[in-house]
Formats: sequence, structure tokens, C-alpha cells
Amino acid sequence: MSAVHNEASGPWAADSAASGPSAAEALMRQIFDEHRAPLLRFLTRLVLGQRELAEDLVQETFLRTWRNLDTLAADPQRIAPWLYTVARHVAIDAIRSRQARPQEVNLPDLNRVSSAEDVMDRVVSAHTVQVALKQISPEHRQVLIEMYYKGASIAEAAERLGIPEGTVKSRTYYAVRALHAAIGSTESS
Repeated sequence: MSAVHNEASGPWAADSAASGPSAAEALMRQIFDEHRAPLLRFLTRLVLGQRELAEDLVQETFLRTWRNLDTLAADPQRIAPWLYTVARHVAIDAIRSRQARPQEVNLPDLNRVSSAEDVMDRVVSAHTVQVALKQISPEHRQVLIEMYYKGASIAEAAERLGIPEGTVKSRTYYAVRALHAAIGSTESS
């Protein structure tokens, strides 16, 4: 029975929920709280400001700390020098492994690259709208051109066309409906 108890002791031991954190967990929490921020600054400088990489290296350093917690607990004076030595070695290993790999290439997002079909769709759509614009009344056509092609506000369109703003609003509403109907008749032809 005591052999089983010895195997379950140390930082890897699983405590019951009622017993609270073990001494190893408390020591690890203390080491983490005291050294995380200084280690992150140290590693960020070593990796030339790459914060995400530095954070990964801090995690790796604390993982190694957890694995060696029994030996570190024996001499608390060695914890800080040991942490910085391990952090430095972890950083060097990371830099070497990145240099050994071929350089990463950023590929374009294929979902955002336009294809020949997209260009043709736009050409067909533009042609369809041009044909449909010729089928609606000149008043409707003028208001759509002012509002949608020239980007005029209601007030600007009213001033340019010499009509009240309310008329611009209603003509725009009916012009869009008429254009929609004209596009439907153009596509069915």
C-alpha cells in the first residue's frame, strides 16, 4: 500500500476535491505568480519582440518547471536562476528550430481571390442594368443615376434635379421597383 502512495506523491499527484491544493501546486502557483511577468519580458527581448512566441516559451518554461518541481523545492534559492537558464535554452531551441525549417510562405486566401467567372458575372450584371435602365422612365433613370451612381444624398439629388426632397424619395422607391421589374424582363428574354 505504501508503494502506491509513493507513486502518487509529488507534483503529479491528483488531490481529492476536499483536500485543496497540494504543496506542489501551491509552490508552482507561487513560482508562476512571482516569475511570469519578468520571464515574459526577458523572453520577449530574446525573441526580438515577438510576444506570441515569448508567451509560448514562458509556457514551455513553466511546463519544465512543473516536471522538475521536486528538485527545485529542495533549494528555493535556485529557482530564479534555474528558470532563466531554462527560458534561455527554450528560446535558443525555438530560434534554431525556426532556422532549420524552410521559411514559411503566406498563401493568399483562395476564397478572396477573384476568378474569371467573378469578372464575367460583373460584366453581365453591369450590362443587364444598362439595358434595364433604358427601359424605365427618364425621371426614374435620372434619380437612380444621381443616388446610386453619383452617390448623391437626397438633398443633393433634389437640388441637382430641381425637385423637392420628398419627390426624390418617392421616385427612388418607384425607380428601384421599376428597375427590378425591367431586370426581370431582361433576364427572361
